[in-house]
Amino acid sequence: MKTNIKVLIFLGILILGLGLSLFFSYRSSQVPDNPDSATGNTAGNLNNGGLFCEDEGVVFFSNTYDSGCLYSMNADETDMKKLSTSTVSSINAAGNHLYYFMDSGSGGTGLGYIIRTFGIYRSGKDGENTTCLLKDGCITMQLVGNHLYYQRYNNKDFTNVYKIKTDKSENVPVADFLFNPVAAHNGTIYYNGQDRDHYLYALDTATDESRVVYEGNLWYPAYHEGYIYFMDVSGNYRLCRYHLTDQYVEVLTDDRVDTFNVGTSYIYYQKNDPDAPGIWRMRLDGSGAELVAEGIYRNINLTSRYAYFQAFGDDVTIYHTPVEGVVNVTEFTPALAAAMEETGK
Repeated sequence: MKTNIKVLIFLGILILGLGLSLFFSYRSSQVPDNPDSATGNTAGNLNNGGLFCEDEGVVFFSNTYDSGCLYSMNADETDMKKLSTSTVSSINAAGNHLYYFMDSGSGGTGLGYIIRTFGIYRSGKDGENTTCLLKDGCITMQLVGNHLYYQRYNNKDFTNVYKIKTDKSENVPVADFLFNPVAAHNGTIYYNGQDRDHYLYALDTATDESRVVYEGNLWYPAYHEGYIYFMDVSGNYRLCRYHLTDQYVEVLTDDRVDTFNVGTSYIYYQKNDPDAPGIWRMRLDGSGAELVAEGIYRNINLTSRYAYFQAFGDDVTIYHTPVEGVVNVTEFTPALAAAMEETGK
């Protein structure tokens, strides 16, 4: 009799343990809803590869010193941690999760590198509980609310814009034309036309319907505090901004611009000049322009503390300078040291 009671108690504890395990496993797999206004990263960062993304004081970045693997750090570049073993880009963050495009074929180490994995992935902010949302090509993507709007490509279809829900329950086309979905604010995606014109459009993500905002000739729009910053195609790709409320355009520089990123106080941009190319920065109204670094650079990403960029033709070395205050360009040695510690090189 006592033996039977012990068996029943054991079975009861076992069933309870299994039940709790299943419950917590289910809870961990759930993706809480984000506010409809949630945005995963800035347009400037995503137009420059989405290699850095700051959320709640933590910066998530693609460490090119370690084959582009996902790392995290504080905004002051302390407390670095490695979160993945494969190359990541188009990093987005909101709530408890990260979203990014991962491709082990572009670099990385371990089994995930030997057996190629690629696609749109979701993970916790600690890099755990990684889930593949879509095994397909992705040029760039932006999180808006509970959907990832992304440019999808594969070997069968032309590139189109789709949206996939963060819990993987929905994956549908957004439009029958191509556009860049990264300039998002408060549930609206601003984009320039690419087929019939280069006007500025606004897509309401509640309905996925678009309207014309400004009949200009622009490229790479980026929203910041009531303005759309853009490259003026008709004006030799000079940098301008359009005031959404008062509906007027300001020319910020007559320099030809290859790429740019809008921060809290400064715009960082690559000046296209055959004789004197370089990264420059200026105030948001175009004043106070100053040289940051001579040469040709790309992948300009901004956080609250630093501006990061890479030299053209060098896929490994990262340079940085304080995003505010005095310019002081140095190599991003904390990322290099963390990579050397991880890889033993």
